[in-house]
Amino acid sequence: MGQKPLQVGRKEKVIGKHVYGNLYECDINAISNEEYLKETVINAAKIAKMHLIDVHSWSFEGPKGGISVIALISESHISIHSWKEYNYASVDVYTCGYKSKPLKAFKYIVERLKPKKYSIHKVKRIGYRL
Repeated sequence: MGQKPLQVGRKEKVIGKHVYGNLYECDINAISNEEYLKETVINAAKIAKMHLIDVHSWSFEGPKGGISVIALISESHISIHSWKEYNYASVDVYTCGYKSKPLKAFKYIVERLKPKKYSIHKVKRIGYRL
């Protein structure tokens, strides 16, 4: 009702870059260590020329436990969520603007968590000027 599909044209502008993925068969010690994951997110922000505002983490105990780390950056956010029972982590890096390098942040996180395999997705977030 009144909604139209977006018509791609010259009025569009990239307003954000989103890099996210799944990390499989990670180093279990890395994804089980809350301080290590916090340090990883902080350093990923620095390497990618992002401006860190705050970092929070939560640990979920037990054999099925995991850790979530979320960094608020002035450009948007970085997050890691780990599941020990699956030896798995999901990573999300989203930035606005042109100076930050979310792919660099993602690759740094992959290096630190040492997955045997991973998937990566890259999306340009588009703004449409009326």
